[in-house]
Amino acid sequence: MQSTHDILADLWAQAGGKPASLDAVKLTGTEPTLPSSFRVAAAAQASIAATGLAAAEIARLRGGPAQTVSVDMLHAAIECRSERYLRVDDKPPPPAWDAIAGVYKTGDGRFVRLHTNFPHHRDNICKLLDCAPERDAVQAALMKWKGEAFETAAYARGCVVSLMRSREAWLAHPQAKALKALPVITIERIGEAAPRGWPNGDRPLSGLRVLDLSRVIAGPVAGRALAAHGADVMLVTGPTLPSIPWLVIDTGRGKLSCSLDLKSEEGRASLRKLMSSADIMVQGYRPQALAALGFSPQDAALLNPGIVYVSLCAYGHVGPWAERRGFDSLVQTSTGFNHAEAQAAGVDGPKELPMQILDHVTGYLMAFGAMMARARQAREGGSWHVRVSLAQTGQWLWNLGRLPKGLATPDIAPDTVAPFIEESDSGFGRLRAVRHSAVLSRTPAQWSRPSVPLGHDAPEWPPRG
Repeated sequence: MQSTHDILADLWAQAGGKPASLDAVKLTGTEPTLPSSFRVAAAAQASIAATGLAAAEIARLRGGPAQTVSVDMLHAAIECRSERYLRVDDKPPPPAWDAIAGVYKTGDGRFVRLHTNFPHHRDNICKLLDCAPERDAVQAALMKWKGEAFETAAYARGCVVSLMRSREAWLAHPQAKALKALPVITIERIGEAAPRGWPNGDRPLSGLRVLDLSRVIAGPVAGRALAAHGADVMLVTGPTLPSIPWLVIDTGRGKLSCSLDLKSEEGRASLRKLMSSADIMVQGYRPQALAALGFSPQDAALLNPGIVYVSLCAYGHVGPWAERRGFDSLVQTSTGFNHAEAQAAGVDGPKELPMQILDHVTGYLMAFGAMMARARQAREGGSWHVRVSLAQTGQWLWNLGRLPKGLATPDIAPDTVAPFIEESDSGFGRLRAVRHSAVLSRTPAQWSRPSVPLGHDAPEWPPRG
């Protein structure tokens, strides 16, 4: 089984990093850290360390001195559950899930998971099942369905669900076969452009402009990580897009936030203006959603040669499920994690991993890929496309190996979390939230802007430098 340092070394090499840079990294802590048979804490530590090392490397490329990067495993694991520990004016988070979200049995004895945190997803489920939005009613309706038939019909009706599969069943699925040869992250040159220098500034990403078109966890975590190292991050939302307020607060630290209606020409024109002078664009919509509006990676490279475009999707950009909607909990269910964890625990039905690990790790991999691509752009020129998916992250996590006694590990106690919490003011009240766990010795991570309500800012970049 690989050490966490070796896992990091593989990520670093895959992204084109020089092996000597790894000497600057100090990783502390031991597994298991959380109750899971999977190496969730190692995945958290390695992915966060990758972002920290990339930031340190960019700082050096900008003329700064060499520095060390330290990541504690416990701190990294806690950060990958940051939404649990957020407090606003000392108030804990509301319930994480909609009333009918979760696991149900179908008539053929299979299990399905419903994601209904967005109202239109909940409404679509109830219309398909012809039932009230109540757990008992949903369960009764699902007993009339076979699991796979329901999954197929639900997707066709715009629902977001998944059928629990064993690992063996997932690997036999055409989508798993399409992803098998893909690495956890891809970085591809998609256009020609002159190399860009680095703006003035005393932090690794000072003066770099990042467009964040993402929601929920993975994409927003990427933007938050880039903001932690000094980037100007502009979160773009829309007037009709649903959101999960608690996640907006947690992942919005360090960001500006504007609202644009991309169904209107005015909104699209504003986005084109922002994009024309952005360094990095992060987006978490389905592969063709933004392309249909004229904001594909190729469109971005034509509008702004030299841009780094980062794409996130649920199940990968190839294969029959490339356009399928999905969230962390659903990908865990479809790709074998919930079945395997349940088997390890000796329980019937799906058993979740102890955090939304696919979301959080994928977010850090997005930030890592964005920084490594931007460093290559500065050396080689070109426009770049970074691609990740929750399912590819899951494939990577699975390949890290299992912890036979991991489920016997106690969960993290509240008093253990306290040393990793910081306080700050925000547009929502006084926040207590998890500090960033990648500690750079000379350019420490910090969020210089408070978390603000969606649409708080004008769609304009602040001056560079």
